Amino acid sequence: MSIVKVIEVISEGDSVDAAIKAAVQEASKTVEGIKQVNVEHIEGIVENNKVTKFRINAKISFLVKH
Repeated sequence: MSIVKVIEVISEGDSVDAAIKAAVQEASKTVEGIKQVNVEHIEGIVENNKVTKFRINAKISFLVKH
């Protein structure tokens, strides 16, 4: 049996793709064995009537060693 832990993160980027990749990259600095990222919420940050950045709320799942 495997045990999986889930953490919630918020990340920002120039695209949704960049925000997801940044979330995983940052989490991987302190977490090993990341297996999945589940994006639960996407926001577009608007400045001067233009979307300039994207922000995501995501859950990152990783295996717990025991």
